[in-house]
Amino acid sequence: MRVNCAALPETLVESELFGYERGAFTGAQARRKGRFELADGGTLFLDEIGELSPSTQAKLLRVIPEREFERLGGTSTVGVDVRLITATSKDLERAQVEGTFREDLYYRLNVFTICMPPLRERESDILRLADHFVEKYVRLHGRSIKRISTNAIDMLVSYHWPGNVRELENTIERAVLVADGDVIHAHHLSPTLQTAEASGTVVSASLGEAVAAFEGNLIQDALKTTRGNRARAARLLNATERIINSKIRRYGIGPQRFRI
Repeated sequence: MRVNCAALPETLVESELFGYERGAFTGAQARRKGRFELADGGTLFLDEIGELSPSTQAKLLRVIPEREFERLGGTSTVGVDVRLITATSKDLERAQVEGTFREDLYYRLNVFTICMPPLRERESDILRLADHFVEKYVRLHGRSIKRISTNAIDMLVSYHWPGNVRELENTIERAVLVADGDVIHAHHLSPTLQTAEASGTVVSASLGEAVAAFEGNLIQDALKTTRGNRARAARLLNATERIINSKIRRYGIGPQRFRI
């Protein structure tokens, strides 16, 4: 069971987590179980726990070791058996120094810590996540995207992703919507990724070099589609096999690596 602590007003966090009794406040016409009680025997994920108010932090401090609490407006103690997972984008050690997060709660929570580095430091994850989001939004929007082109992959990997996974997901959803075929190309990605300064790919290439790089990418995409078959790749690009073979030699492309 998941709770986004940042999305709840401070006045509702306590009743959301611990529940309330009838008559606890105006509008409380019946007893309501909180997330801790509903997650009994399972796992409760508190996202953005760094946003909790000091009063709610104090109540959590009791629940974690004792595994019991009282509903808002109640006197009966409720016992639960819950695995607690928390997450935050804040630096909780700094928050302790600033007095916005309780030190004792921090050490109660800090049993097993997983530090997730930013997406720009996990290049190997970018393509896997991108493929996952392509599958997700192809199903959602009823599209027929088959893959991401080589030059689009290069652009995704070289970008610095200040918005991390959420930005990548939005970028892929946009690409799925605007793609006019079954392949996502570089020009389908958001404009932010298509600036050399943003992607960290500033180069001083001549026009001829840029055209050669573009041709090379097109040929590699065609070979990937045809699994290394040069004749089919030539037909796909509306060119002769002789021209394709010449350019394969010129650009040092190995068709055999696409034969899978």
